[in-house]
Amino acid sequence: MQTLRAEGPVAVTVLGERLGVSQATVRRDLAWLEDQGLLHRVRGGAAASTSLEPSFAAVATEAHEAKDAIGQRAAEMISDGDVLLLDIGTTVHRLAVHLRGRQVTVMTANMAVYEELVSEPDIELILLGGVVRRNYRSLVGFLTEDAVRQLRADTLFIGTSGVRGDGTVMDTTVVEVPVRRAMIESADRVVLLADAEKFPGNGFATVCGPDALDVVVTNVDEGDGALDSFRENGVEVVVV
Repeated sequence: MQTLRAEGPVAVTVLGERLGVSQATVRRDLAWLEDQGLLHRVRGGAAASTSLEPSFAAVATEAHEAKDAIGQRAAEMISDGDVLLLDIGTTVHRLAVHLRGRQVTVMTANMAVYEELVSEPDIELILLGGVVRRNYRSLVGFLTEDAVRQLRADTLFIGTSGVRGDGTVMDTTVVEVPVRRAMIESADRVVLLADAEKFPGNGFATVCGPDALDVVVTNVDEGDGALDSFRENGVEVVVV
């Protein structure tokens, strides 16, 4: 189950090799786990049930101080009057906390960001439409994508579930990927917010390559291969 949650769909052959058991044993165990509602079978393997993903509240407690430091540093990159597009996720939410009292426009599908800023009179707040993903407090689907494509932002701040060594930005939730890609296309500047636990983190769905980014704000130690990949692609790396 740890492997499925971290990597997405995994083949029976791979699970057998990693666990040191026969494929027949893996299949029997997968059938039992499926009966418990923990996973669903896919061709040649299995994937963890999406209903079991960690909640927004649970993820928000992980690396809280690092996320807050990243959010605060990202807020310093914003000028009054800027039009911002804020992605889902807990690190982006920490950025929103540091926008209180600022005069900016914020467009978001992040319901936690909306709740954080809805009482701020100087912030023009635009909540994108879509299907409510309750567990992670976000809006997703083609309605969200269509709304994003009608807008233009000075800066997009995005999060991630993992960053590969070559600088590829990953996600564990397939339904979020099209929205993130639409956001990248709708912004003049793209800033990735990623704490050290996201290097490499997890994820099996590609959001974008390093060439789609302009800035990365992180607390990962210098020397990580992903930072070199970012710089090689002309991405500004800000280490907090």
